[in-house]
Amino acid sequence: MTIEHADLNALIDSMAHALPVDQLLFKRLKKRRLVLRDMIAQLEASLRPAEPA
Repeated sequence: MTIEHADLNALIDSMAHALPVDQLLFKRLKKRRLVLRDMIAQLEASLRPAEPA
């Protein structure tokens, strides 16, 4: 999941500098990146203990 997020970051960065930009694809990729970021955050939170030991 983190690899896919990193790949999307790289793709979005390269698309931002390319002309012309497919705005629909650009928005979909950014949305997917945000979904992945939220999923990663949820997984990391579930791995942390609720109380410090």
